[in-house]
Amino acid sequence: MGSRVPGQSQASSAQSGESQKRADSAMTSQRAGVPHQSGRDSEQPAAESTQVLRRIKAPRAPQEGNPAADTGKAAAASQASGEPPAPAETTQVLRRVKAPRQAEPTQPSRPGKASPAAQAAAASGAAMAGASAAAAPKSPAGAAAAAGAATTRTTRTTSTPSTPRTSDEPPTPLADSGGPGGPGGGKGKKPKRPKRTGWRRLIPTWRMVLGTFVIGVLLVIGLFFLGYSLVKIPPANALATKQSNVYLYADGSQLARDGQINRENVTLAQISKDAQHAILAAEDRDFYTESAVDPKAMLRAGWNTALGKGKQSGSTITQQYVKNYYLAQEQTVTRKAKEFFISIKLDRTKSKDQILEGYLNTSYFGRNAYGIQAAAQAYYGRDAAALDPARAAYLAALVNAPSEYDVVAHPENKSAALARWNYVLDGMVKKGWLSQSERAGMKFPMPKEQTISTGLSGQRGYLVNAVKDYLSENNILTKDQLEIGGYRITTTIQKDKQDAFVKAVDDQLMSKLDKNNKVDKSVRAGGASVDPKTGKVVAMYGGIDYVKQYTNGATRGDFQVGSTFKPFVFTSAVQNGSTTQDGQTISPNTYYDGTNKRPVQGWSGGAYAPENEDSKSYGDITVRKATDLSVNSVYAQMAVDVGPSKVKQTAVDLGIPAETKDLQPYPSIALGTATASVLDMAEAYATLANHGKHGTYTMIEKITKDSTQEIKLPDAPVKQAVSREAADTTTSILQSVVQTGTATAAQAAGRPAAGKTGTAEEDTAAWFAGYTPDLATVVSVMGQDPVTAAHKPLYGALGLPRINGGGAPTQIWAQFTKDALKGKPVSDFDLQLQQGADVQAPGTQAPTDGATTPGGQDTGGGATTDGGQDNGGPTGTPTDGTTTGTPTDGGTTGGGTTTDGGTTTTDGGGTTTGGDTTGGTTGGGTTTGGGTPGGTTGGGTTTGGGTDVGTTDGGATAGQP
Repeated sequence: MGSRVPGQSQASSAQSGESQKRADSAMTSQRAGVPHQSGRDSEQPAAESTQVLRRIKAPRAPQEGNPAADTGKAAAASQASGEPPAPAETTQVLRRVKAPRQAEPTQPSRPGKASPAAQAAAASGAAMAGASAAAAPKSPAGAAAAAGAATTRTTRTTSTPSTPRTSDEPPTPLADSGGPGGPGGGKGKKPKRPKRTGWRRLIPTWRMVLGTFVIGVLLVIGLFFLGYSLVKIPPANALATKQSNVYLYADGSQLARDGQINRENVTLAQISKDAQHAILAAEDRDFYTESAVDPKAMLRAGWNTALGKGKQSGSTITQQYVKNYYLAQEQTVTRKAKEFFISIKLDRTKSKDQILEGYLNTSYFGRNAYGIQAAAQAYYGRDAAALDPARAAYLAALVNAPSEYDVVAHPENKSAALARWNYVLDGMVKKGWLSQSERAGMKFPMPKEQTISTGLSGQRGYLVNAVKDYLSENNILTKDQLEIGGYRITTTIQKDKQDAFVKAVDDQLMSKLDKNNKVDKSVRAGGASVDPKTGKVVAMYGGIDYVKQYTNGATRGDFQVGSTFKPFVFTSAVQNGSTTQDGQTISPNTYYDGTNKRPVQGWSGGAYAPENEDSKSYGDITVRKATDLSVNSVYAQMAVDVGPSKVKQTAVDLGIPAETKDLQPYPSIALGTATASVLDMAEAYATLANHGKHGTYTMIEKITKDSTQEIKLPDAPVKQAVSREAADTTTSILQSVVQTGTATAAQAAGRPAAGKTGTAEEDTAAWFAGYTPDLATVVSVMGQDPVTAAHKPLYGALGLPRINGGGAPTQIWAQFTKDALKGKPVSDFDLQLQQGADVQAPGTQAPTDGATTPGGQDTGGGATTDGGQDNGGPTGTPTDGTTTGTPTDGGTTGGGTTTDGGTTTTDGGGTTTGGDTTGGTTGGGTTTGGGTPGGTTGGGTTTGGGTDVGTTDGGATAGQP
């Protein structure tokens, strides 16, 4: 092995000591923050470097007091065994920060940060120490000492200057001091983030927002996969095998049965391309390029629904098909969730063409037509393959609102249907499915009248659809629930009265129509009858046959009601205690100026001077007589005296819907410009018959589901809409209309009756609304083009110059009322009249000299008797033209006729009263005196005893009777 040279150990020790001095000097400089200069190195920029130091782990249990001896023993033992010692080695990375390019001695040093030169010196010293130890392997004690010194120096470079380290503490890893914020990096401890105070504490930090977003995304993804795995595609719903709904008369006998599904499935190839494109343009224009669901559209629809813009689904065609074919129609979150996942799955298993085909075969188009093939037949009598763009666009429009957009069933909604039709066509042009030139010349294709199975023929279809509308409008059952079926619905319709109504219309109208007369082809009729005490609809006439004429004449609301509205004006006057322009309380005997085209007084909305029927002038006339003759100028002025807004409110209180078209607070409201339905008018007149008590009409007695579950019906509260005096006083003047006015044909009912005739503008409709104490009934005869559904005047119908309210409508009413009440005891009206209603009111024209004739008849404004007849004639009955009255003067004024103490009328053509009349009536006026040979002049009809039974078929009518 050879002996060790003594000088070698000393040289090594000296060399090691020199290295240690240099390292200590570098460490001291680093701790003090003063750059350590070593020749030219201090002037050059120090490059960043990484040095790897190996540290030999010290013995585990050194002897106390003499660690060097222990170390030497361990080295000697290792040499004796011939094996080198195997100390544990660790590798530490020391990162040096780049030093400044030039030292700045004048700059104060910062504690805790060593200069790059000092770091380099320390690293160099450590390296030299390691090299010295390696150069003396034969001196175990020296190696151990060098290793210990290197370890000590290395540890010093990582210790905090302010915290001295004892020899017993473990060395700090060099890597810990290499970070920018550690002591080795020289930057000191990182300052703490200031606390958030005030309103800033309420604002989430970006970490909170980001964390919430990430969690939300993960949650949504998790819920999606959970729902996708749980929701399965179910079998088809029960639409194909659903139950029918059974409708019963009030006595329990069957009225009708519906629910027979009108569907004929066809392939996509059997549907014209125009029809396919129209459906896509209406419902989902990007169907072939979009996914099965559209989350943006769903969110938009939900937002619009929340804002009150109506319920919107935001569904794609795929979702709608899933709802129609697999699910029910209820609007619930659960159903929408299922629809969402099933649509996604279905889109993965079926092609777009298959889904579109299924959608076209399951969509509902109205008229009990399911699927586009059935719809094409129901509306146009052709197959789906033959649909052109115009017809296809209309059918596509129907999908959005089948009931509302049927322009034949609901002519009043034609404007909305046209708007939707144009929307579809414009969408086809936008998508390139239809040329602009073809679109420009397109006209709306009017659908035909509905032809359906005989199960709803006759009146059954009208009644069933009216019941469905009633259930839907009163939130009893939705149309979707009715489509499911299984309901047993007992109506208020009484079979005997229903049959009597049909017979009366047939006898008095339909049987008299001439098939060769073009005008007769336009004749339509509608009627409704209500029990005043209960509000139940006991009979309804919708048309000649539901299969032939789909539109229900009883529920349609597109014809003016004419003078049947005038009683509401008088009712409002009594209800509100209104007075004339000169301060007189309005009563049956109040005088008004009945001059034709007389401008109304007291109206600030502009000039208004309505024309009387046939341009007749009546001069000063009582309200009772003005009602008999339906004088427009009188009632327009009365509406202003009462206040048009009050008149409208009274009509609504009686039962006319507030949203009725053209029910506006103007003087013209008195002339019946509103287009209320026959059923609405029957409800209002039933309120008058019930002494002012109003109960909303009802058509349902009872409903059960699956023959066991009874459906709760809403309460039908009854309220005093107007005072009894207002209602009963109106009844008294309407009795005069039947006795001496334009509705004398109603006397054929054989019962005390009250009512009013009416005619729409241009004679497109004639009305009679009347009632007995037991039944209120309204009848309307209307003119409608059988092809275009446009309103048509009734001139020449039934071979007459025109149809007035006192003609066919009143005759139908009389026959029906007589038959419907057959066997029921006759009862009279029990009236409580307005105070002073039977007292003569001071007027602009006072009665002439004379006394009231025997019998207490009204002689120009006096008290009336015998049911309120206003004829002023003697009670005797003339024989062979001989009069029982004695004329006082026999003279006339302005063409009028003076009578025995009666009223002198001016301007000619007026109504005369009293004994021996010499002039009768002129210009079609009504004669009310006795003893007039021949009885009529200009078409008037006179009966003996001075009682005028009115005129029919061209007799004396005024305004819109």
